[in-house]
Amino acid sequence: MLWFRRPAVDWQSQALPIGNGRLGARLFGQPDHERIQFNEQSLWGGVDGYDNALAGQPDDVFDPSMTGFGCYLAFGDLHLRFHAHQQPDVDYRRALDLESGIHTTRFGAPGRGVRREAFASRTADLLVFHYTAERADALDCDITLTNAQDATATADAATIAFRGTLGNGLRYAAALRVAATDGQVRADGQGLRVQSATRLTLLLDARTDYRLDAAARWRGTDPEPAVRAALDAAAGQPYATLRAAHRTQSRAVADRVRVSWGASPDEVVALPTDERLARYRAGGVDPELEQTMFVLGRYLLHSSSRPGGLPANLQGLWNDSNQPPWAADYHTNINVQMNYWCAESTDLGDSHRALVEFVRQVAVPSRVATRNAFGAHTRGWTARTSQSIFGGNSWQWNTVASAWYAQHLYEHWAFQQDVDYLRDTAYPMIKEICEFWTDRLVDDGTGHLVAPQGWSPEHGPREDGVPYDHQIIRDLFQNYLDCAAALDVDHDYRAIVADLRSRLAPDRVGRWGQLQEWRADRDDPDDRHRHTSHLFAVYPGRQITPAGSPELTAAALVSLTARCGRRDGGPVSDATVTGDSRRSWTWPWRAAIFARLGQAQQAWAMLRGLLRHNTLDNLLCTHPPMQLDGNFGATAAIAEMLLQSHDGTIHLLPALPPHWTDGSFAGLRARGGYRVDCVWRAGRVTDFTVTADRAPHRDPVAVRVDGRDVLVEPAPG
Repeated sequence: MLWFRRPAVDWQSQALPIGNGRLGARLFGQPDHERIQFNEQSLWGGVDGYDNALAGQPDDVFDPSMTGFGCYLAFGDLHLRFHAHQQPDVDYRRALDLESGIHTTRFGAPGRGVRREAFASRTADLLVFHYTAERADALDCDITLTNAQDATATADAATIAFRGTLGNGLRYAAALRVAATDGQVRADGQGLRVQSATRLTLLLDARTDYRLDAAARWRGTDPEPAVRAALDAAAGQPYATLRAAHRTQSRAVADRVRVSWGASPDEVVALPTDERLARYRAGGVDPELEQTMFVLGRYLLHSSSRPGGLPANLQGLWNDSNQPPWAADYHTNINVQMNYWCAESTDLGDSHRALVEFVRQVAVPSRVATRNAFGAHTRGWTARTSQSIFGGNSWQWNTVASAWYAQHLYEHWAFQQDVDYLRDTAYPMIKEICEFWTDRLVDDGTGHLVAPQGWSPEHGPREDGVPYDHQIIRDLFQNYLDCAAALDVDHDYRAIVADLRSRLAPDRVGRWGQLQEWRADRDDPDDRHRHTSHLFAVYPGRQITPAGSPELTAAALVSLTARCGRRDGGPVSDATVTGDSRRSWTWPWRAAIFARLGQAQQAWAMLRGLLRHNTLDNLLCTHPPMQLDGNFGATAAIAEMLLQSHDGTIHLLPALPPHWTDGSFAGLRARGGYRVDCVWRAGRVTDFTVTADRAPHRDPVAVRVDGRDVLVEPAPG
């Protein structure tokens, strides 16, 4: 539960989010004037297949305009202006239940109380708002619906609606319906006026004619009939029915995974969220606040990503600007990937499918952009750092972008074990990306293969043989080999890929014991850059492990501690991390790397740093400004501290901080198709269960328990 004693004033740091994976809103809870800012994930400006190289611009110019690369756009606002003066200081409480997905605002003295509920329903596929009051004039209000793109609303007896077309031809529509009330409703100009009501139910839907289909030129059907059909269907149901269906669906997702590692004192739990965070920032201990961050990351991903829709962008799907930072786009050099690191390990694989389909579709125009840049006969494809929902490519080439995407295609298979998905979707896409690198790698004259003209985002020069490129390509090749072996196909090409992988220029240990970021040994131990791209092989990759490569593991730890402010290799804390390294996504990436390196205390220090330095009062993370990769990444990092499965063994509590003495988790996922539950006391496992609910076979599985490996017969699913 997130809750507050005061209404929100600031959209970024105080308003609370609801979402159904397609449609979302931010709520403020102002007693006299309720503002609900809403979004639909496909309202984007920009042209189809934008190619930075052909736009008459330098390669490093980022264009968020309506007609260039474009950006994610704000949809509109719902306003309720109440006639009677409310009592905001009497029993005021504004809360978001992360399990039910219901936002509640209440206030008012006895006999004059007001209660508001809001949720984003997946079952009805729209936003639902319900208001009740103990006196008849408390809900007297004027209701308006405004569009951030200047469309004009019209009102009839119970509905306000608008529609329009963007400069790129994208059509959009939205409508608000008064579904039920015991008062009177009438049209008043472009809005509605409500009088003498003690109950009021509103339904809101917004859509575009966007279609995630490059062959259809990214366009589908007129959105207005779909909006009206959704409102008609929901308006015929009682509010209690809509609420119960939504609550059942949301709680089912929340209940898939549970984590606990200690209780906070009762007097701390009794504080509102912003006061708890302030206490934590000042050095206080609050394990349940950390656990809330884990739950919040899952809530946000489920709320902003669903099968058949678009993936979560830099801001999830919440945006109040027509020029959002970095276009609220899909950044391919860490951010969109981090959004989905928690998807499989915390049992949100259904949300992950949105990213899979996005990659499949943006590959179509990206093939064209790739051939424009790398030659007409280039096989495969890759992408620039910024991608749009129309397959646009902007800013600098991130040449391994598609190979990093391919890791997500593979991971969905590794956790889900869906052979049809592997054969029909993941394998062809991964193979095609391998073909790009089959043709592109060059011999450096020593027998090693190198990737030409790579970079270490967003850091340093472009040159041949950058370790970031090689680590991701090595990961791509291994993922391909594993997929091909699972399908038992393409034996000849498998041999080619295996040979290329073996010849890739290896990682190197530099003069001060570091894992080199460049092929030349020029790393600066005082460098505090936000990116740690040369540690991909530790996490999210799986090439450097303490058991399999101890020398590189030690070098990776030297590099990471130096980037975290300790060039002497000593322990780090959130205080040693300074300057450019304090970013929303930097903390959780480093937490996950420390977890893979077995450094439990330092992994926790990164999570603590995220909460203390880059988390807003509403617990949304800030780069700055607000972007949600930190929230998603924190959930992923905590999962890695509790359970790992990347090297073929299921590791229980591989990076458990010493003060997480007693605890449990249930429902975390391991590769191979396993659900894992675990209980520990005094830092040692007392009980665990491995369930083969998706595994194709129930063969014994290797599990590392308190430092020793055992073979376990998994329970049937």
